Amino acid sequence: MSDSRLSTDQPEPRLAADILPADSRHARQIARRQMIAETVMAEGTIRIEDLTERFGISLMTAHRDLDELASRGLLRKTRGVVSAAPTSLIEASDVYRTSRQSAEKRAIAAAAASAIEPGQSAFFDDSTTVLQMIPHLAQRVPLTAITNSLTLMNALKATPDISLLGLGGQFHSWCNAFMGPVTTAEIRRLRADLVFMSMAAITDGLAFHQSPEMVETKRAMFDSAARRILLADHTKFARRALHSMCPLRDFDLVIVDEGVPPRILDQMRQTGVKLQVVPVPAEEDCNAS
Repeated sequence: MSDSRLSTDQPEPRLAADILPADSRHARQIARRQMIAETVMAEGTIRIEDLTERFGISLMTAHRDLDELASRGLLRKTRGVVSAAPTSLIEASDVYRTSRQSAEKRAIAAAAASAIEPGQSAFFDDSTTVLQMIPHLAQRVPLTAITNSLTLMNALKATPDISLLGLGGQFHSWCNAFMGPVTTAEIRRLRADLVFMSMAAITDGLAFHQSPEMVETKRAMFDSAARRILLADHTKFARRALHSMCPLRDFDLVIVDEGVPPRILDQMRQTGVKLQVVPVPAEEDCNAS
């Protein structure tokens, strides 16, 4: 099923005018909001006043546009600033996260998928790194896939020999996933062979996330799985988030890319973290494949 939200793969904003007459106010509004979203996603964070100058619009119009984009989970507004990039208190939207470190995420996800044996059951969280496992799952069937991610549900629903268990609960548009007490209650009634998850930040040997609801959801999956696998690209070691979930050594395997500094790899090994470091193919190799 196609995602109705904006994405970096969509046509240039000016093409929105093709939908409606060129002088249509609504067409101009669609195009402007597309351009605003792409600008913020490209820069990560920008002042709202700067957007008014850049697009020649009033502050009231800027707030209306940003409120609409924020309601769709694309951007976050806080005290005169709009952001697509994560902070220690706010996680980025899945649209923004999907466009970052794509080569590293693909390499890590391919390594993670090899841990699945046909006939097993596995939790898959809503992270964009875990989402990159989808192309590999058809080779690991039969498989029972359990997820709170609406994106992953839509991607897997037509895959033969995959039994898909969708976790309900309160829907959160910024991550396109379900979380909350209903979700965690469903998870705790299940027992799976594996869980695959990613976290927003890794600091002092601990896995962190900005959202306490997300931590609760991931923790429930962690506790309900026999084997726990963490997927973490090198940028997670340079970020901070507020809420900790558990030490890295509690995972049965932590898969990282070769961009993690050797000093950090040595520290993790010394504290008993079971590591798998995967190489990242050059971009031209990825395109060739």
